Amino acid sequence: MITGAAQMDGAILVSRPPTDPSTAQGHVLLARQVGVPYIVVALNKTDMVDDEEILELVELEVRELLTAYEFPGDDLPVVKVSALEGLRR
Repeated sequence: MITGAAQMDGAILVSRPPTDPSTAQGHVLLARQVGVPYIVVALNKTDMVDDEEILELVELEVRELLTAYEFPGDDLPVVKVSALEGLRR
């Protein structure tokens, strides 16, 4: 990710609930350090989560993490996706 990252206009942070926040934190920190101006979040494997409240909690945690690293966490898009469900169609 480091090579060429400084020239990027944006990034997609792919996370899956539940996940270890330190992994996402490392990617967000790196994006901030190299000057990536914009991040879109994709929550993958949402088909594995039965409780909508857990998805909302994970989304909130990711937004708070992005805000902590001076990204506009409240305004960035968070897209809930499922690669497995996409393959089934």
